[in-house]
Amino acid sequence: MAVDQLELDRHHELAEFLRSRRARLSPEAVGLPRGMRRRTPGLRREEVAMLAGVSPEWYTWLEQGRDINVSAQLLESLARVLQLDTNEREHLFLLALRQHPPVEMYSAPTVSQGLQAFLDSLGTSPACVVDARTNVIGWNAAYQVVFSGHSRSRTERDRNLIWRIFTNPAARQVNEGWKEIARVYVAHFRAGYARFINDPWWAEQIAELSAISPEFRELWARHDVINMSEGRKVLHHPIVDDLEFDILWLQTVDSRDLRLLIHTPRDPVTADKIERLLADEAEKNTQTYEAVSPSR
Repeated sequence: MAVDQLELDRHHELAEFLRSRRARLSPEAVGLPRGMRRRTPGLRREEVAMLAGVSPEWYTWLEQGRDINVSAQLLESLARVLQLDTNEREHLFLLALRQHPPVEMYSAPTVSQGLQAFLDSLGTSPACVVDARTNVIGWNAAYQVVFSGHSRSRTERDRNLIWRIFTNPAARQVNEGWKEIARVYVAHFRAGYARFINDPWWAEQIAELSAISPEFRELWARHDVINMSEGRKVLHHPIVDDLEFDILWLQTVDSRDLRLLIHTPRDPVTADKIERLLADEAEKNTQTYEAVSPSR
């Protein structure tokens, strides 16, 4: 298909999308009087233009699918007036500018029951959910026994991958190839930083890590950017010795701020070791339960 036709299709899709969103809104929903009888449902073009702070002619051209310049600021105004949700706002930006909308501030995501059930179904594959700040916010039993110490009572900083890599001495001892892991994670961290550059949390975290860790300071100054997808890791576990994994990062569909980090055992020996750790943990939990249960 010719490039010109693809552009026409994109502008047509944008025009149809705007008309459909306009048609679903009543005047009352945006604080306008209904006034005289309307021939079609929803807001008029002139009303959308007025509320968005643009000229009626400009908005009409946009709904006609014309090739006109559109700024992110104007799109934000339209998203607000048309009361678009997160998915619709992103769709609007992709159609109009072929890019994702800017993110001003981070909002803490949650792990759904379905996502947690998926983690739990992975058995001997340690897996966790990582947010845009590289905080581990959900995990399965295998991740708990392999990486030890994760619990929901710990602070956010304790569960931050970047913080643990550069401030926890044990991270250097248990991770084979720590320098390469650190380099890749910092480059991944910077890729996320670009989306939330106005969020003060990032500046504070970067300043503290730079003051504490010369290695982080050096890597941050390189300005490397990576979005990880696959890799390998060898972990020296204090109980079962070496564990070898293939690493896979997956993006969740419903949130750009959540990624799955899955460690798949590279051999049956690693899988068997994790089975042992899970069994030991289950026995420990049973003994604890029996110790605190009232006697019959």
